[in-house]
Amino acid sequence: MKKNCLLFCLILTCTGVSLYGQDIHFSQFYMSPLNLNPAMTGVMNCNGRFVANYRNQWASILRSNAFNTYSASYDHKIPVGQYDYFGVGGTLWGDVAGEADFQTLQARVSGSYSRRMGGDRDQAHYLVFGADVGLGQRSIDFLKLRFGTQHDGNGGFDPDLPSGENLARDNFMFADVSAGLLWFSVLDRFNNFYAGVAMHHLNSPDVSFTQDSIVPLYSRYTFHAGGEFALGNTNMGLVPGVVAFKQGPSFLLNLGTSLRFTLAQDQYTSNTFQIGAWMRLVNNYLPSGDGQSSDSSLGADAFILSTRFEYQNFSLGFSYDWNVSDLSAASNGNGAFEFSLMYTICGSENRGVYCPSF
Repeated sequence: MKKNCLLFCLILTCTGVSLYGQDIHFSQFYMSPLNLNPAMTGVMNCNGRFVANYRNQWASILRSNAFNTYSASYDHKIPVGQYDYFGVGGTLWGDVAGEADFQTLQARVSGSYSRRMGGDRDQAHYLVFGADVGLGQRSIDFLKLRFGTQHDGNGGFDPDLPSGENLARDNFMFADVSAGLLWFSVLDRFNNFYAGVAMHHLNSPDVSFTQDSIVPLYSRYTFHAGGEFALGNTNMGLVPGVVAFKQGPSFLLNLGTSLRFTLAQDQYTSNTFQIGAWMRLVNNYLPSGDGQSSDSSLGADAFILSTRFEYQNFSLGFSYDWNVSDLSAASNGNGAFEFSLMYTICGSENRGVYCPSF
């Protein structure tokens, strides 16, 4: 009985968060650069980059109603002058959540400008500004929604009872604008670090399904940092990373590191293997009647194991989230699995190592 109640609360919580407009997120945030920060557009050692991501969450308990998130992007680097670069890119992502088929689909175009602030050909420091503009679509199947007023008081559910909600549109579109900054320093080919900030949903679009109220999509503030650091004269290195999201009353912090083993390397590509461990922390809160948080505390949400294989121009990542929050009584510790695929297009244009390897 306790497990069923927790499962019910889980579904209500996930649905409620989605309806209030929280964003998607990937555990492998470092393998989804354009979703993380528009300033990362074109920041790469090669000339072009394809990225695909897929995430499946709560399948062990929600079965066919599991949450599914997917993303695909391409970005390109364009040399400007002797040291600087433009970046251009496009992203398409979608998300399907729960039994009511709550769906979000968004297409974005992004651009960036990388300005060298100091250093030389092989050791440089860059400041990057980026922005993107997108068009989003949201939809939901009203007939699959259930409301408290539709319970008959005897433990049953009657869909013919009034819901008490004025849900006027089940499909709508909205514009979206984001901007970000990124700083990175390349010390040599095997040592670098970076840090960035971004603000998403600058225009706070209305994402309400009703006509009698406006629900603005909370602006999301992102901070992320990481790097790569060689371990002496060995073929091993540490690849730490951290990302923090703040969106309305919600906060998420994901941090950890991977150990990278380099098997072979040439001018443009490398053959490597990584294994990493990460921890995701979130704030747990109880919403009050006005939709604001009345109580909040930061706690562990999931422990994440990840692997990544790089072979020449291909990079394949896999990760699994173990739920360690109070919801683990319903989920049995199961969380989400995630796949990422990256393919880079390199060419003759080369000005030395000018950016970290994401």
